[in-house]
Amino acid sequence: MEVTRNAALEQWMAEHGHSSNSLADAVNGALERLTGRAGGLDGSSIRSWKAGRVKWPKSATRKALEDVTGLSATSLGFVPRGRTSVAPALSQEDSDMKRRILVGGIAAAAAAATAPSASRRRIGISDVDRLHTRFTEVIANDHRHGGQLGIEQRATALADEALNLQNMGSATQRVRNSLYACAASFRSSAMWAAIDGRRYNDARAHMREAQVLAEMSGNQAIKFRIWSHAGTMYRHMGRPSHALAANDVARNLHITRRDPLFASLGLARQSAIHGVARDRTGTRRAFEQAQDAMLRADPADFRPVWMLAFYDQAELDSLGLSAFLALGDYQTAEFHAHRCLSALRPHMRRSLAITTTRLAHAQLAQGAVDAATVTAMSVPSDAATQHARVSRLLQKFGAALHATAPGSSTTQIWTEHHRNAWRTPA
Repeated sequence: MEVTRNAALEQWMAEHGHSSNSLADAVNGALERLTGRAGGLDGSSIRSWKAGRVKWPKSATRKALEDVTGLSATSLGFVPRGRTSVAPALSQEDSDMKRRILVGGIAAAAAAATAPSASRRRIGISDVDRLHTRFTEVIANDHRHGGQLGIEQRATALADEALNLQNMGSATQRVRNSLYACAASFRSSAMWAAIDGRRYNDARAHMREAQVLAEMSGNQAIKFRIWSHAGTMYRHMGRPSHALAANDVARNLHITRRDPLFASLGLARQSAIHGVARDRTGTRRAFEQAQDAMLRADPADFRPVWMLAFYDQAELDSLGLSAFLALGDYQTAEFHAHRCLSALRPHMRRSLAITTTRLAHAQLAQGAVDAATVTAMSVPSDAATQHARVSRLLQKFGAALHATAPGSSTTQIWTEHHRNAWRTPA
């Protein structure tokens, strides 16, 4: 039997910029959302569809393809089993009637296109790309300033903008999923800004919104980010059991099995949670596993901008510093602090302030009063006064210094510095 190429599928792929490999990836992702298992399609599978060798894919695969394209399988040129793809010949009368219907339909469509109700436009990948650019700007502001209410509000507004695009025009399922992923990304940044600013009620509200949007997008990376943030939030709130439960959701996602870097981040944050819980064995084991996973990660693999912007060896050591400081292993904490500071990228200004402050705590706990005070005084004044986490850590440092060396000249110098250099502007 003659095999006829699937011209309808080829045309749809050309119009939407899909290669065989990219469509296979998209359908595999939709299959995972439908069945809980990753699909096994590859480029050769799609080429078999285009060549007409596969006329009617399996039911789950068809549904996944329809979710990706927004079209039925038959509209994409597939033919149900037991039917023929060749249409029966039309009589002259039928042909004339079809022609009249077609001409009338074209005229009606043209009239509709000029009507005011036709203002809805086509939403495409270019709209998604524009949102990605704005997301990159939010990430950059977060690493410079961190925790600011303005960053939280900006990210929330951009999440709403991404959702509003859903109602402004038509779009393929692929674009709609991308818009939901963008909205979830912005919400997760709003959530993180609220966590960083210690506005935990607001953070929980953003978390709930972000989780729903992430589920609608089916994007594994953004799901990981949201649940990993949730674990960090509960850790900062001093609730390690909640923190471990949330972080475990992130660590059990399929993406951590596919990409060792995601596995590394999940393990590094687990180590920090174990530190808060004073689990010495768990802290060390999780950190060692995080380091091993990072060494196995391929730098050439594609990863989202939020991951590339912050997670590296310096951040791993920053989490190690947090873990061992909470555990009370101050010498190991200081070791990771120095390693972090030596490798920290210049744009990580918020991380620089936090790491420096934690280093001061580790030094003071080992009795190095003068060195710790010099370290604490090197924290930039804008971070000391405007970043909630840094301000709180410095207040705790001052209290510990007064308890360790009351009345000493070093304590007096610190008190004077705190009063003058870090005075909050009126």
